[in-house]
Amino acid sequence: MPSKIFNVTTDSGIPKYKQLINSLLQSIDKGLVNVGDRIPSINAICKEFGLSRDTVLVAYNELKIRGVISSVPGKGYYLASTSTRFKKNIFLLFEEFNVFKEILYNSFIENLNDKANVDIYFHHFNRKVFKELIDNNNGKYTSYIVMPAKFNDAYNVLQQLPENEVYILDQTNAALKKHYPAIYQNFEKDVFNALESGLNLLEKYKKIYFVYPGGKEPIGQLKGFKKFSTHYQDKWEFEVIETLESHEITKGEVYIVPSDNDLVTLVKEAKSEKLKIGSDIGIISYNDTPLKEVVADGITTISTDFKEMGRLLADMVINSKNELIENQSKLIKRNSL
Repeated sequence: MPSKIFNVTTDSGIPKYKQLINSLLQSIDKGLVNVGDRIPSINAICKEFGLSRDTVLVAYNELKIRGVISSVPGKGYYLASTSTRFKKNIFLLFEEFNVFKEILYNSFIENLNDKANVDIYFHHFNRKVFKELIDNNNGKYTSYIVMPAKFNDAYNVLQQLPENEVYILDQTNAALKKHYPAIYQNFEKDVFNALESGLNLLEKYKKIYFVYPGGKEPIGQLKGFKKFSTHYQDKWEFEVIETLESHEITKGEVYIVPSDNDLVTLVKEAKSEKLKIGSDIGIISYNDTPLKEVVADGITTISTDFKEMGRLLADMVINSKNELIENQSKLIKRNSL
């Protein structure tokens, strides 16, 4: 009789013994097997999937070490536990670590409730490092959470992984949405809606700058600003600049700065020119942190809820949900505007 709790495919790059382990853990998650249930014998698994005895034995030995299964001499193998902390072994790939990613990470770990082991990696917006980390860890984890940043060809790298074990975080694209669940930000919509929600605060200014150096910043941010500038071209002057270097700030201007380095530069320059932030010039930063609540009497931000993103991610992975969730963003109004 075919096993309903194990699965092995020949078109996967994951070692066969690892597929056996992962499929049993997934069956436990789905409630297909309970403590005390008998597990198919090594010979039965060998026959069903055409595997060598050594391959199955390696898988069963690892499951025994983890405390997931036990053996009774002369009777066979049984499920020993459904609550092992190694039920999920998670590969988490961030582009970089910063204050708001720390908020996301801490929320994710807290909401896992010790149901998984998490190893964190960073690709630092380097595609070669991104590919090497995926290549080198293929088959080592039960779940893969990936921040692909702006890599348009990320799917070409990720498709070697089992499709039902990959989750996309923060940024996604059409190719990734077609294949993988995701919790992501809609940067274009977020910027446009946030600026619209602050129309009354923007009215006292004459010109709105968007400081967009490119590089790691999501292109959706720029698209959202351009959409807003087109929609309200009769109310303000608009301009996109790459850097604040050699740029002279003057009264009556608003600056939208995705980079915290540009935020620091802007605050220092305003102080140097004796311009009052929030009346002479306006500042809107991106991604909220506790520090921005107090800097310059409070910095206005466009930000998603990173704590909520971590909670949703934990729920999605632990419960194997296949969803596309757009994490909400808003304009957090403070004195800098």
